[in-house]
Order: sequence, then structure tokens, then C-alpha cells
Amino acid sequence: MATLSEIVLYPIKSCAGISLRKAMVTRAGLMSEHIYDREWMVVDLSGVCLTQREHPRMALITPRIKLDTLELRAPGMLQLEIPLGLPHPEDASLIGVELWEEELKAYDCDATTAAWFSSFLGVPCRLARFHPDVVRLANPKWTKGVDAPTLFSDGYPILVTGTASLEDLNDKLGAKGRERIPMNRFRPNLVIDGIGAFEEDYAESLRAGELLLKPVKPCPRCPMPSIDQATGEFGPDPMDILQAYRAKAEVEGAICFGMNSIVLEGDGQQVEVGQEIEVELAF
Repeated sequence: MATLSEIVLYPIKSCAGISLRKAMVTRAGLMSEHIYDREWMVVDLSGVCLTQREHPRMALITPRIKLDTLELRAPGMLQLEIPLGLPHPEDASLIGVELWEEELKAYDCDATTAAWFSSFLGVPCRLARFHPDVVRLANPKWTKGVDAPTLFSDGYPILVTGTASLEDLNDKLGAKGRERIPMNRFRPNLVIDGIGAFEEDYAESLRAGELLLKPVKPCPRCPMPSIDQATGEFGPDPMDILQAYRAKAEVEGAICFGMNSIVLEGDGQQVEVGQEIEVELAF
């Protein structure tokens, strides 16, 4: 029997995630305590997205949702608290941001927040928050025309991986005398136990109660799986092992791990760890 083994929300793109026992799944991605996955994003002074690819220390910025604030902690820094409520329109400061050549309108967080991130990352930057008026949709080529909104994700609202897929990779790493790596290297939202290695690649749909997810595109991997999420440093690197058997022709030979997924039914349904997942294969 397939079950949901992990749920992870990433309030700030490229920063640490929050492991949850339960969460709401919306068409735009996971949500908990009215906070969406990738609702915030760190940008440079030109508004261009910053990620762990260039700034691996972002992995050490750890969020926690409190009653009315998002608390952030990082080594050597005083904790920072960001209000969860959206700013009043008259007080809102707007900024233009760029995410993978998409130009979007966003809220600009305050100067104190900018100084905190700039100090920790060692580069002038600011924190932007997704603006609720903005509509950003996943690529219809892969969604087959289904409108799938997302916030500051790389392009799709939900990333699904399987426990057995990581076990398969770790077996191959172990056979080469290499260290095993944890699932957080791949930063999934939902992890499924009880299916075969990379079976998520061939799923037509994933059902959890009234929620119906459709995996639509293999997730190409950048260098981020090479970053130790506990130390914010590169290594050990699994990408050469993945290259040997996880290059996908349908995404121009990119190394893939996990499936980008969209919601077909059950927008707003809650899922929880241990819940049974019905997997329908596409053959």
C-alpha cells in the first residue's frame, strides 16, 4: 500500500523547509496556516531571484510559522520575524522581480529584513513576497492546457518524489563507496512510500481521498542536490551517479529526480502523513 510519508512546505524559495504532519493542498501548491509554498523569494537589488545554486548558505535559513509571524533563524544571526498578514494597499511597497526570465510584481519586504538577508548571505539583497493579484501559470505544454497556478516555484506547484527512488540512488552511491544522502537534497513537497523506484515517473494520477494529483513533467535537477542542506556547503555530489541512468530524453537529456505535479480535483483538501495514496499508472 502506498502512503504519504513526508510533507514539506518551503515558505521562502531556496531556504530550508518546514516538515509538517498535515497540510492543505491547493491548486497553487501546499499551504499551512495560510502560508503558501514559495510565497517569498530572495532577490538581488535588480529584482533577480537568488537561489542556493549561487548562494548555498540559503539552506541554513530556517523558517518557523508562529501565530502571526514567520520566524527566521540562521547561524550567527538574531532571529527575524516577518508579519504573516499582507500589507495594507496604502502601505504596500511594490517591487519588480525576475524569476527565470519572467517579470512579476511583488511586495517588497522592509529594510530591516533586507539588511538581515544581506548580512547573512554577504550580498546586497531583499526579500520579496508574491502579490495576490499576480497570475503565474505552469507551462500549458506539460499541463495539457490545465491552468495550474504557482507562486515562486521553479514552474510547477507541487513536487512529488518516492522513498524507493532515493533508496535506489543511495544503493548506487553505496556500491561506489559513497555517502548516502537524505531526501531533503531534492526538496520535494510530498514523498510517497510503498511504490517502486521511480514509479512516480509513470503515474497517471495520485489520489488521496478527494484530492487528485497528476504528475506532468519530470523535474530536471540543477546543482542543488549537491548541496548539503545541513551545512550549506557543496558535497557529496550525487549528480554523476544520477547522470548514468536518470537523463530524460523528453526534457532534452536533463538529469531528473521527482515529478512536477498539478491538482486536478480536490483544491483545498487536507493531506496528512500516513494517509493512503492510490497510484494509477499510465500503462
